[in-house]
Amino acid sequence: MPSLLTKLIYDAQSFLAALAETNTRDWFAAHKDDYEERLKAPAEQLLSEMRGPLDRMSGRKITTKLFRPQRDLRFSKDKSPYHTHLHMLWSPDFAGPVTPAYFFGIAPGYVTLGAGQPDFDKGAMAAWRVAIDKNGAAMARVMDAISVEGYRISEPGFKRVPAPYGKNHPHATLLRRKGLSAWRDHDAGLTRDQLCHCFEALTPMVKALAALPAAAPAS
Repeated sequence: MPSLLTKLIYDAQSFLAALAETNTRDWFAAHKDDYEERLKAPAEQLLSEMRGPLDRMSGRKITTKLFRPQRDLRFSKDKSPYHTHLHMLWSPDFAGPVTPAYFFGIAPGYVTLGAGQPDFDKGAMAAWRVAIDKNGAAMARVMDAISVEGYRISEPGFKRVPAPYGKNHPHATLLRRKGLSAWRDHDAGLTRDQLCHCFEALTPMVKALAALPAAAPAS
């Protein structure tokens, strides 16, 4: 009998591939029961089952989120009403300015997992830059260890080193970041043990981000 995760991946990829062929509200309405039974319910079960392991890994209480299938069309030229992926999020209740989380996603063309904070808000950005300026080597070591394990790390978002830091700063590449996340792709045979192992490997980066202190306000 296939595991919860194996069946979820198979069912989600099958459903989402069929959705991608038409992607209309009429099609989704006609198949809503399939979505609720084969995707939403098992995804919520997986979110719940992984809460305990991630509580222990992060040392914090976890909240979960299953992203809605409906797309926000207000500012999009693409008016397809539904996402053709299934994305999940586990968020530890970190209290600092940087609030990294764990991610998992399924689509017809991928099964992927990751962690981090892809987009820093203003407070997180300030904390990141101050910490990197003071001791960027520590974060670089964490990132190098993850990279060696085969995770792909998001690229810096800024073309130039932000002021007041110079282009010759020893950690100029880190200062050019708008966020930090790391990802690994898997095939449809991903197991729950592998999912746990990957999240555990990413936890040092998660904790390093969460430990960044708030930057002092500019005087």
